[in-house]
Amino acid sequence: MRSKNLVLIKTLLKATSLWNIRKYSKDKKKRGRAIASFIGISCLEIMLFVYSFSTCMGLHAAGVIETVPIACALCVSAIAFVFTFLKTNGYLLNFKEYDMLMALPFKVKDIAICKFLYMYIKSFPWYMGFLLPMMIGYGIFSKSSFWVYPLWLILGLFVPIIPMVIAAFVGFLIAKASAGFKKKNVIQIVLTLIFVMICFSFQYIIEAIFKNDQVTAVALKASELTDMISTYYLPAEWFAKAITMVGQGNVLGLLYGAILVVITIALFEIIFILVGKNYRQINSALQSHDVKRNYKIAGLKKRSVLNTIAYKELKRLTGSTTYFVNVALGEIFAVVGGIAVLILGLDKVVGVVTKGAPIPHGIVYPAIPLMVYFFIGMMATTVCSPSLEGKNYWIMQSLPLEKKTIYQGKMLFNLYLTVPFMIFGVLCFSISAHLPALNMILNLILGLVLCAFSTAWGCVCGIRHMRLDWENEVEVIKQGSAVSIYLLPNMLVTMGLIVLVVWLGTIVNPNLITLVLIMVVAILAVLSYLKVLKLTKK
Repeated sequence: MRSKNLVLIKTLLKATSLWNIRKYSKDKKKRGRAIASFIGISCLEIMLFVYSFSTCMGLHAAGVIETVPIACALCVSAIAFVFTFLKTNGYLLNFKEYDMLMALPFKVKDIAICKFLYMYIKSFPWYMGFLLPMMIGYGIFSKSSFWVYPLWLILGLFVPIIPMVIAAFVGFLIAKASAGFKKKNVIQIVLTLIFVMICFSFQYIIEAIFKNDQVTAVALKASELTDMISTYYLPAEWFAKAITMVGQGNVLGLLYGAILVVITIALFEIIFILVGKNYRQINSALQSHDVKRNYKIAGLKKRSVLNTIAYKELKRLTGSTTYFVNVALGEIFAVVGGIAVLILGLDKVVGVVTKGAPIPHGIVYPAIPLMVYFFIGMMATTVCSPSLEGKNYWIMQSLPLEKKTIYQGKMLFNLYLTVPFMIFGVLCFSISAHLPALNMILNLILGLVLCAFSTAWGCVCGIRHMRLDWENEVEVIKQGSAVSIYLLPNMLVTMGLIVLVVWLGTIVNPNLITLVLIMVVAILAVLSYLKVLKLTKK
């Protein structure tokens, strides 16, 4: 790679480096957020390290330690594919600094490659959360030769690239398909959601196609399952054979490593030659706006101030594929889940999710609102919305409106978004479970209170950890401190409450449990809302 390309990558990394913020920023809040991010990332990396090493221990105990290289390659590839696909729109395409970068003396292909490598470097610490512990575990338990370690590290650099390139190319094709339409954002969002839903349902599609005794028997054995997958995904097989053969002292294993490296480089070059030819055209189309030639001034609709702000938030949501997919995916899952339980029955759906584990009939019914909320509350628009104002924050500040009114409008939009889906999901689950009218009404009230809590608590996180100096909206939507502080505790507490409510439902009247939850969540929602009002006065 040419030196000026390295300069560009270095500049992109420095612009978003937490270390530089901590070292050079004079703002104490920014330095504090950087330190908090370091701590949060370190905790997640430690958890991932422990999980990966524990997996090696489990496979060793089962006598299938030889499957660790394949399992490692598949885990890294899956994570790389998902991360890259969700980040392509915003990092590789339709990014904020597009005009500035295109004005620099770089080839279009080089800019696309640099943006891709930027994604790769930013995501690589998460890949190492699998590569390092599994390398150590495999080396210890398999008693392989020393050369396994350097070979593992070298090939580990190439393992994520092929799925990343494929994911980026899929995102590129979706962007190209949508760029020619008048409502390009809507088309791109729809195509992206369809692809994401296919990926999430891929496991069940395979089970439906290959549902026979032989496949079921194979699925019960981790070694045979990973071998079966690797026969379809050759890069994982090349990685595993290179590691296994070298570990056994067979130098021919280096040939498989060389094949992985050569194929990766070749595929990388081919894809970015294709991307480079259409890169400028697609980015320009995505960032342009359609104008009607026969436009006529018509009567303006009157809206209240809060509804006007909520409508602005709607336009912001539908104007960004990354924002829409991350925020609205939970609502879509709630609809899909609701329709599924109506057609198949709640007990059968629960059986599919729990892989046929023996669960007594009706034991999960008291937790229905929490099950729906697990999807609905996955992400609130109020978490990202304050930060997404970005460099236009001064416009919001200059409006003849109180801060309280602005954030009330943002919270109103999140309620408009979540409440209908919550009602739909709770009704579908309750009807499928044949719950009495009283239980159904209490479930609906709990669902509405949960939406209110999610909205207010998300707004607290969004205001307290607001970040306006972002260069790419992905940094706010996916990597912001507000998102982490809202998402992780909310998901863990919801999962814990589901287990607790299911257990309590066996010894206490379910309606009593629901009433207690309604009161507790309502108090938390009110406290969060009061905290929002307090923060708006600063």
